[in-house]
Amino acid sequence: MKAINKDILKLAIPSILANITVPLVGMVDIAVAGHLDTSAAMMIGGIAIGTMLFDLLYWNFGFLRVGTGGLTAQAYGRGDRKECAKILTRALGISIACALVLIAIQWIFVKAAFLVVECSPEVRTLATRYFFIRIWAAPATLSLMALKGWFIGMQDSVSAMVVDLVVNGMNILMSIVLALGFNIGGWHYEGMGFAGIAAGTVAAQYSGLLTALLIIAFKYIRSTFVYMDSDDLKSVFRGSETKRFFVMNADLFVRSLCFIAIYIGFTVISARYGDVLLAVSSIMMKLLMIFSYFTDGFAYAGEALTGRYIGAKDAPMVRQTVRWTFVWSMGIAVIFMGIYHFAGVPMLKMMTSDVTVVTAARDFLPWLLLMPVIGCAAFTWDGIYIGATASKAIRNSMLWAVVAFFCVWAAGLAFPDLSAEGSMHILMGAYFAHLLARTVYLTVRYKVLIHI
Repeated sequence: MKAINKDILKLAIPSILANITVPLVGMVDIAVAGHLDTSAAMMIGGIAIGTMLFDLLYWNFGFLRVGTGGLTAQAYGRGDRKECAKILTRALGISIACALVLIAIQWIFVKAAFLVVECSPEVRTLATRYFFIRIWAAPATLSLMALKGWFIGMQDSVSAMVVDLVVNGMNILMSIVLALGFNIGGWHYEGMGFAGIAAGTVAAQYSGLLTALLIIAFKYIRSTFVYMDSDDLKSVFRGSETKRFFVMNADLFVRSLCFIAIYIGFTVISARYGDVLLAVSSIMMKLLMIFSYFTDGFAYAGEALTGRYIGAKDAPMVRQTVRWTFVWSMGIAVIFMGIYHFAGVPMLKMMTSDVTVVTAARDFLPWLLLMPVIGCAAFTWDGIYIGATASKAIRNSMLWAVVAFFCVWAAGLAFPDLSAEGSMHILMGAYFAHLLARTVYLTVRYKVLIHI
């Protein structure tokens, strides 16, 4: 096996192992909500809208992971450990400041969000309860974004995996315990019901932050942060590298807004078709994302290695990284086409016991087969371009993706007599159009990228 493949697998496998638990968190949250002693569709809708509100918030701060990872990988490739330390310090400072702002404006945000989000009053009430509990995890959540990007940039996907496993494992455990309660021996707890799902997420995020900081303390203080002194700490928000960080992140912020327009638009539009189809859309998105969590492992490997070799000014190794990252990602795509084909219905039944929701979702299962085909290149290119810190190309690809999504959805409006189910199919088509637009644009721009 070529050395580049060993490097790719060394970075990708820990990320995949961690990512496997990510969809499980969403599935468990939906499963817990779907098995509470009230309407499953209403509870799942509350989780979907509540989660969407946090997507609306946190996707704006995706640059904390993306920008930190790409810049760190390039500094690592140059052998500049002091700059690696300064990048993380800068990112964590910005993370805490942003989190405090989010906590301060939480009431305003919720009021504004529901001016545009349409859902039933019952779903709105549940989503609001979920939001006001989970918002207190913001300092940990945003800090973890920066820390994960930094670990990947440092070619250390194992530490990122450990943190993710702690977060996701605790999220699953605490959401079940706090929502449903337990009765073991002489110990008995009634549970908080729906609110326990959000409380479990808060506990999990702070557990992950503590784990990440312990890893920094034991693994990187002597090897990386020892090169920083008090003057470096004072100047961490000044200088050319800081300017580069903010200029790059301006592009990535636009990218985040585009993601919000598409993913939030998907949920908001589906909510107009009733609670059942809202539940269906939420379940379908979770199932679609299972593939992305696997291929993202190779995207992260591509990000780390591309940044490393660009930092080292090694163009041949950049090309090898891109070539073999795609080979591995496409292999994952083929495997998932088989999984979606044979296990689609069992996956639906695992997500909810509501027969109405399962029956309605069956008609949308063929869309799962398209995800590996269309999504593979889009996700892989993202990782490569992030490692190259090619922020303008990333931004532009998402601008075209937004155009593609809303053009396809708008085309469906030309059929006013279309049923709610038919409109939902148009919406699914719009989602895949945005992936295709990203793939085409980034593929065309690749020749510009490799000129180091």
